[in-house]
Amino acid sequence: MPIKIQNDLPVKEILEKENIFVVEEDRALHQDIRSLQICILNLMPLKEDTELQLLRAMSNTPLQIDVSFMRVSSHISQNTSPNHLNRFYNTFDELKDKTFDGLIITGAPVEQMEFEEVDYWDELCRIFEWSKTNVTSTFHICWGAQAGLYYKYGIQKKALPEKLFGIFRHKVKYRKVPLVRGFDDIFYMPHSRHTETPADKIHECEDLIVLAESDKAGVFLCMSKDGKDIFVMGHAEYDRYTLANEYNRDIEKGLPIHVPENYYPNDDSDNKPVLQWRAHCNIMYTNWINYYVYQNTPYMWGQILDDERRSKATSVLTEAKK
Repeated sequence: MPIKIQNDLPVKEILEKENIFVVEEDRALHQDIRSLQICILNLMPLKEDTELQLLRAMSNTPLQIDVSFMRVSSHISQNTSPNHLNRFYNTFDELKDKTFDGLIITGAPVEQMEFEEVDYWDELCRIFEWSKTNVTSTFHICWGAQAGLYYKYGIQKKALPEKLFGIFRHKVKYRKVPLVRGFDDIFYMPHSRHTETPADKIHECEDLIVLAESDKAGVFLCMSKDGKDIFVMGHAEYDRYTLANEYNRDIEKGLPIHVPENYYPNDDSDNKPVLQWRAHCNIMYTNWINYYVYQNTPYMWGQILDDERRSKATSVLTEAKK
């Protein structure tokens, strides 16, 4: 899939080396194509790493995607240069009058704080509210998923006894739901967090359907029945060495941390980590883009899904859950 990005985005060279088809702005201007408009609200500290991971994850369908990067204005990033942010990112106020086919809200290293204590919480709430009318489907990741479930359904997160850290086994439920189409019965995904949204509270919410769950890591994937909100509790987008980098960082800081589970062969950090989640990551993002973004978004954006479409989507999910 061709991904349209800014001409000078630093990760462009890496994507091209991986044979991912990248279309620069100048070339895209000469193509008569209605590309999908995807906005990424990047709350992660190492923004360029997250840019690469998410662009890679969205590169496996024949649809052309035009990516915009959003940042919050109520927080100053300490790990990404102001020059990079000024060149490649827009604030919410600069983008709020636009409509997007899809919105991705990343995780953030603020999970041990109460939601209301986060300095950009009020701004994030405005973005959540804006997404109801200006976005076809929103894809929430890790803390972004916890925040979305709290804001939209009032489900509070809770602290874990120790950091959930590693690669965990999950089981698919309700296979007929398009978001998990093509998944194996059992699959593995990375988690890296100190908190969780309790599985029982998610199951109790009548508007949510749980699509994948782990005995140890809890709910991995759930969604609203109309497909407008997707919640992913782990980090499917992580590359091979992301957990290794987090592990080494915490060791250097003297923080309490254990070797990531099911990650290094023989739990030996001198060994090369085993990459065992990339295929399901690609399937999940491809399914989201195809079934919940492309097939549901209006060609000429101006309104959210009409009642008939939304009713049809709800009926499919209800039938799959029986």
